[in-house]
Amino acid sequence: MKYDCKDLGQAPIGKDRILWADDRMPVLRSIRERFQKEKPLGGIRIGACLHVTTETANLMRTLKAGGAETALCASNPLSTQDDVAASLVADFSIPVFAQHGEDHKTYYQHINAVLDYEPQITMDDGADLVSTLHSSRAEVLENVFGGTEETTTGVIRLRSMQKEGVLKYPIIAVNDAQTKHMFDNRYGTGQSTIDGILRACNILLAGTTVVVAGYGWCGRGVANRAKGMGANVVILEVDPIKALEAVMDGFRVMPSMDAAEIGDVFITLTGNIAVIRQEHFERMKDGAIVANSGHFNVEIDIEALEKIAVKKKKIRTDVDQYTLPSGKRINLLGEGRLINLAAAEGHPASVMDMSFANQALACEYLVGNHGSLKQEVISVPDRIDREIANLKLTAMNYKIDLLTDQQARYLASWDQGT
Repeated sequence: MKYDCKDLGQAPIGKDRILWADDRMPVLRSIRERFQKEKPLGGIRIGACLHVTTETANLMRTLKAGGAETALCASNPLSTQDDVAASLVADFSIPVFAQHGEDHKTYYQHINAVLDYEPQITMDDGADLVSTLHSSRAEVLENVFGGTEETTTGVIRLRSMQKEGVLKYPIIAVNDAQTKHMFDNRYGTGQSTIDGILRACNILLAGTTVVVAGYGWCGRGVANRAKGMGANVVILEVDPIKALEAVMDGFRVMPSMDAAEIGDVFITLTGNIAVIRQEHFERMKDGAIVANSGHFNVEIDIEALEKIAVKKKKIRTDVDQYTLPSGKRINLLGEGRLINLAAAEGHPASVMDMSFANQALACEYLVGNHGSLKQEVISVPDRIDREIANLKLTAMNYKIDLLTDQQARYLASWDQGT
């Protein structure tokens, strides 16, 4: 079996952590138990480009239990947990191509290593696997009949491909499932982003001004977690509806240039490029902290920061301090990459339980329906969303009411008014 991990000697540690996470992923575990019996993915090759974490390891175990042949690479150079990668190879015989801190060249070598397995289903977190497949590895496309995408950023890229008519196979937007974005993006990103910032800096949020760029589901989560810890939260938005929602939720909303002068901590979660730029850096306070929790490291214009800085120093493990000509210091966290994975462990397993349940069931759906699906970005079927929600409620020991026959008839009718 081919693989490229840092140290297989770390496998015992990784296995313990994988099983710890598994205890907190009851929905995915129940799917794995069914998959083990039914083998709905029998003989299917799945190529995955995801964050190599304990939660992802349990997804890979589930796919393998369903009969799939899987290969995994990292979707972010700083998110790989080397002990997890080692355990997947040594303990579960799953090919992994990922090393924490890998450079740009190695990152794409690993993507190509997964594509060498000629996958029939792709599983992506940011669409790098798909974009590589459609550009430099087009010869592999003939084998592929479907894919899944985990993130907002990836779905945006895929819809752009669809609009331009270049998307060659159907891809399920797992990110858009209600049991994914309403929980993973909001509660998972909210908690893990704050966790990453606190681990990197050890600062007190209470009383600080935290500027959150973007008020999508991820931005909502971060803003509310920061507010709950006593921070004064400012929202940056370009969408008037989301900006109005932020105002109604009790947050201040202002232009980024105004916020640059008052913020203590800046967090980008937009999926766009150059959200924080040179003109913002030059207006920031001495000691300002800048972090990104959007998928790619392009939301902060690091090249501009490098250009205007007269000095750069790694002042803490995950903090690079840039000194500007004025003497002001700007602290960049995690090289501008996902701070919740660069400096912390990412989302808690209990929320990734639902996200990865969507991934597993989406693969099963693709296998059963690929002949009838169009070459476009498609939604997770509502029945899958509701199945996952019910499984999660059951695992948490909650019960809900069912509609009575009378109520069901009323909701299905049009002729019963006042």
